[in-house]
Amino acid sequence: MTFIPSQIESRNTYLDRVRPFIGKNIIKVFTGQRRVGKSYLLFQIMDLVKKQYPKSTILYINKEDLQFSALQTAQELHDYILKNQGKTGRTFVFIDEIQDIIDFQAALRSLVLYENLDLYCTGSNTNLLSGGCAGHLE
Repeated sequence: MTFIPSQIESRNTYLDRVRPFIGKNIIKVFTGQRRVGKSYLLFQIMDLVKKQYPKSTILYINKEDLQFSALQTAQELHDYILKNQGKTGRTFVFIDEIQDIIDFQAALRSLVLYENLDLYCTGSNTNLLSGGCAGHLE
């Protein structure tokens, strides 16, 4: 089940920057310090996706939620997403705090090969902030 807060105040400045990439087969990565609103931005995008693509599947993985503690490696993340993707249509995948997955870059590189997946992730550690993520995803 996807948890989206019931009250979402739209921050159009950020949404307008993301909107052209929604539905595109590229990985959208949001980085920044802890507690600056990355997760909230994901919720806003999920809300937008629900309105624009009502028949799509939204898959939200929050690594701060113990429900997802079993997802430790790239292979486990990859398998979980493929197992839980929608049976038809596009699946929008949101992964919060992806740096908590060992070798997450391998999972993302593999998952982007599936044209029905639309990938979004957040991260807040120095590896992601230093630009290391982009280099690992090439």
